[in-house]
Amino acid sequence: MSKGDIVKYQLLTHCYLERITVSNADLDCLTMLAFNGEIELTEFCNYASDEGIFKTPQSVRNAVIKFERKGMIEKNGKEMIKLAPVLNVQAKGNVLLDYKFVSLESEEV
Repeated sequence: MSKGDIVKYQLLTHCYLERITVSNADLDCLTMLAFNGEIELTEFCNYASDEGIFKTPQSVRNAVIKFERKGMIEKNGKEMIKLAPVLNVQAKGNVLLDYKFVSLESEEV
């Protein structure tokens, strides 16, 4: 898998488990943020718009606000943004994902 696909998988898994609806553009925006780390908000909005993820920087800003409210993006003051550490998204270096999901049914006595 490509690094971008691995990051998207991690983000989608979090969104699925938290029942957060995301569009492809939202996912691309969050993935770009994962690769950029902490970045200045206006710079990121312009960059994501220039890359064609959203049509305008304001649309990117709206997505950032939405995900900040969902706890997926943190702001450092008013200028810097980054993915929230709680997501624990691995985007740099070698990445090995090891997910284990369990569903236990209660036993009737």
